Amino acid sequence: MVVARSASDMDTMELLGNAVESAARDQSPVVLDASGVTFAGSMFLTRLLRAKHQVSLRVVPSQELLQILELTGAVTLLDVRATVTDAFLWHGTGH
Repeated sequence: MVVARSASDMDTMELLGNAVESAARDQSPVVLDASGVTFAGSMFLTRLLRAKHQVSLRVVPSQELLQILELTGAVTLLDVRATVTDAFLWHGTGH
């Protein structure tokens, strides 16, 4: 599981990408707990979408991130789960 917290910015994108790739070597799907993300810009969304094509990714968004995913339509492209427990236990399609 990868945990993202606080505001995301360009400095954290490489760290996020590396963490997701590392987690993918150990587990599939990778659960991204982004429930603590308070701000996510276009770089964060781009990184999520890129990661989705590289690994099996389940995203647990904060309310703020979920609103951005819904506004941009990215929620339909990602495997979004309500809780970390759901992300680990439920094996159907997202959202």
